[in-house]
Amino acid sequence: MNGDNSARRPSATGNGLRQQALGGEPDWAAMTDEELAAYREAENRRRASPEMRAITGMPDPGAAIDWQSLELSGRRLPVRVHRPVGERGAGSTDRAAALPLVLHVHGGGFVGTAVQSDWINSHLAARLPALVVSVEHHLLAPDTPLSAAAGDGWDALDHLVRHAADWGVDPARIAVFGESCGALITALVAIRAGQAGLPLRAQVLVNPVADVTGTMLDHPSVAEHAHSPTLTVPQLRLLHRLAVPSGTDPRALSPLHADSLTGLAPALVVVPTHDPLADHGRRYAERLRAAGTPARLSEFPGATHAFVSMPAVVPQAEAARAEITEFLRDALGRPDGR
Repeated sequence: MNGDNSARRPSATGNGLRQQALGGEPDWAAMTDEELAAYREAENRRRASPEMRAITGMPDPGAAIDWQSLELSGRRLPVRVHRPVGERGAGSTDRAAALPLVLHVHGGGFVGTAVQSDWINSHLAARLPALVVSVEHHLLAPDTPLSAAAGDGWDALDHLVRHAADWGVDPARIAVFGESCGALITALVAIRAGQAGLPLRAQVLVNPVADVTGTMLDHPSVAEHAHSPTLTVPQLRLLHRLAVPSGTDPRALSPLHADSLTGLAPALVVVPTHDPLADHGRRYAERLRAAGTPARLSEFPGATHAFVSMPAVVPQAEAARAEITEFLRDALGRPDGR
C-alpha cells in the first residue's frame, strides 16, 4: 500500500487525542527521577487495564495471549506471547508444522508495556499465522540507558532462535517488528543479526526513532510537529537524556548513523506524517536503500505518532495493520522460502 494514501480516513487529532493517549501531560522538563518512576507505574497500569481497550483495540480472538519468561543468563525476561488458536504447542519436533516467528518490541521509551500492542500482535499471530513474541524490555530510566533495552531485544531473538524447537517456531522464518523507540531497538537488532550472520526475512519499523545523536531534534519534521497530539519535543528531550547518558556513544545506538546497512533484511518503514519523528523514518529508509537493502516507505497522511497502537480512535491503524500483515506474509512465506 505504498504511494498515494489520500483516500484513507483522517485520524483523530488535537487535544482530545492527546488526552486519550496520555491521560493528561506531565511537565516533562521538570520531572524528577521519583516522579518519573511513579508516572511510569501508574501509566503502565492504565495501559494494561481493560478500560484502555477503548483506545488500544480488542485482541483478535483467533490468538491466545499469555505472559511467559525467557530464561537468560542470570535473569528472566518477560515476554507476551501471541499464538494462533488451534496451532500445535511448543515442544513438538514436527518441523513441517513449525510457525514463523515475529519478534515484537513495543514503543514508549521510558513508559510502555507489551499489552498496549495486543491488538496488532494478536492479529498477526492469527492471520499470518505466526508466533508473535513481544519483549517487555527495560524502560529508559536514570540507571537504565537505551543500551539495556537494545540488549533485551537481541537477547530475546538469540534465545528464541537457539530454542526454536521448544517454542515451535521455524528458525529460518523470522521477522522483527517494532514501534517508536521499540522500532529503534528492532533496527539495532536487525543490524546486529546481519553482523552475526543470522538471516532475518523482514523488519517492520513503525514511526521509528532512528537518531539519538546530537542531531536527533534537528530534522524538519521535529520543528513542524513539535507539539503533536501524541508526541512532543519535551518528551523527546527526556527520552534523549535517559537514552544516552554522558559517556555513551550515541552513534552506536542510532541506526541512522550505522557504519553499514548492507545486506540487512528487507524493511517496511511506516511513517505517520503528523509526527515529529516522520523524518527519522524517511531518512532511515533512504539510507537502507542507498546501502542496497530493500526498504518500502509507507506514509499515512494526517496520522500521528503511535497511531498503530490506537486503532479505536485513529482509523488509519486498520490500513497500516493490513499492510504490515501483507508484507510479513509475503516475507515469511513457506519453509522453502516461497
